Amino acid sequence: MHNKTTLHLLAASLTLAFAGSAFAAKVPAGVQLDAKQELIRNNASETETLDPALAESVGANNITRDLFEGLTATNSDGVVVPGVAEKWEQKDPTTWVFHLRKNAVWSNGDPVVAGDFVYGWQRFVDPKTASPYASTYGIFILNGQEITEGKKPVTALGVKAIDKYTLEVKTPYPVAFMPDLVSNLNLGPVNKAVVDKFGKDWTKPGKMVSNGAFVLKDWQVNSKLIMEKNPKYWDVKNVQLTRVTYLPVEDENTDVKLFQSGQNDWVYQLPSGTYSKYKQEFPKEIKNAPMLGLRYYSFNNKDPLLKDVRVRKALTMVIDRDVLAQKVTADGQMPSYGVVVRGVKGADVTTYEWSKWPMAKRVEEAKKLLADAGVKPGTKIRFAYNTSEYHKKMAIFAASEWKTKLGLDTQMESMEFKVLLKKRHDGDYQIARNGWVADYNDATTFLTLVQCGSTQNDNFNCNQKAEALIKQGNETQDVAKRKALLTQAAKLVMDDYPMLPLLQYTLPRLVKPYVGGYSLKNPMDRYRSKDLYIVKR
Repeated sequence: MHNKTTLHLLAASLTLAFAGSAFAAKVPAGVQLDAKQELIRNNASETETLDPALAESVGANNITRDLFEGLTATNSDGVVVPGVAEKWEQKDPTTWVFHLRKNAVWSNGDPVVAGDFVYGWQRFVDPKTASPYASTYGIFILNGQEITEGKKPVTALGVKAIDKYTLEVKTPYPVAFMPDLVSNLNLGPVNKAVVDKFGKDWTKPGKMVSNGAFVLKDWQVNSKLIMEKNPKYWDVKNVQLTRVTYLPVEDENTDVKLFQSGQNDWVYQLPSGTYSKYKQEFPKEIKNAPMLGLRYYSFNNKDPLLKDVRVRKALTMVIDRDVLAQKVTADGQMPSYGVVVRGVKGADVTTYEWSKWPMAKRVEEAKKLLADAGVKPGTKIRFAYNTSEYHKKMAIFAASEWKTKLGLDTQMESMEFKVLLKKRHDGDYQIARNGWVADYNDATTFLTLVQCGSTQNDNFNCNQKAEALIKQGNETQDVAKRKALLTQAAKLVMDDYPMLPLLQYTLPRLVKPYVGGYSLKNPMDRYRSKDLYIVKR
């Protein structure tokens, strides 16, 4: 299958100072393109926003990645490539300089300048914007944390336009992965004039001004979102697709049916337990690869029942992750016992000593913990998840583990993804389905899930000792020392059982064989439509 493009030959380490054109969707020699360059892909849920500063779900970021472009970007192989910045350098341990290309323009023809990034970043960390990601990335930019906490003005942010096409970024400590970090559109440019003119409505079709390879054409909530090739994009000659339609289908079986009937080229994720069946049925269409992602359940650490660590530990111990991986999801995922997954740079995977115990011993210990905490059999627990057969199957399995092994009764609450996001952030739940895909390849992207005061910490836990280790780790330039400190911090936090890690993601899906540019070397599952094309059928 033609899903390798010529840019796969370039190594990930060669991120500096490339002419951007080296990284576009190059069609391999001998491949004939279809006359109709249109793609329909399912995005698994309705997006919560199209404002890049507010986007937090994978689905929202899939869309903003097509509509906008940051200083850098990530290609289909997960390699960081030039975006609006054609080159960059680290001047000293805490200073980065990005040199912007002079031919990048907004969809209305305005030039994209350094000031658009300054405005975009200041707006992103401004408490008034209330971005759910503000502290997640804010901690890596000088004064970002203080601004998100309302202690300093947005103008104090460590980002400035040296001139029209040169951007300087100051960090509070060395951030070696800055080029990876700025590929995320939360740190992208925003056209201030358009936001000033339309306010909250600036992301609507006909009003949005963006700088990516595509422009927003139509957005019918809960039906479809359509974008078309942006004729003003600086690299338009290397963009093959003329139209991309994103579907918000949450039900995996419906997703597969649309694929089978030709109304969808890209299944977001196969229903649990169907992987081997579809692998036989669609050998040319099946795609599956490990990801830097964690499936987990959030415990509300402020909840009267769950604020006791013994209860959280008992609930964590009795889930048989091997059965979950092999029998329930059955799609190649690996059991997980910590917040950091395999393959992530900057920390080692941690695990629990009891994970090697026979299940009978784990159950006995868990029962003792619950008895000590005064929790009686028959106690009810509430579990919130977003509507999906996949999540439902996993939840039914967890509930049966808690019932048969500990005598606890689980009440299941199914809801739309947008509703679940809000409930988790508001702490309006007991146990909730959660999942995280790395935003850049470093352990800090996972540690943000369990750090004190992080906007992505839906568990509301806080371990000050671990916090101090993370700070110490980030401040050192010694890579080995940093790794040891972050690993120690991860272990310390997980010994509090703030959340229930379950599996490391793989993403089993179906993609039509005529979709070119799809790579299996993509650990963060980021596919820009710019890198894809339709092969002649």
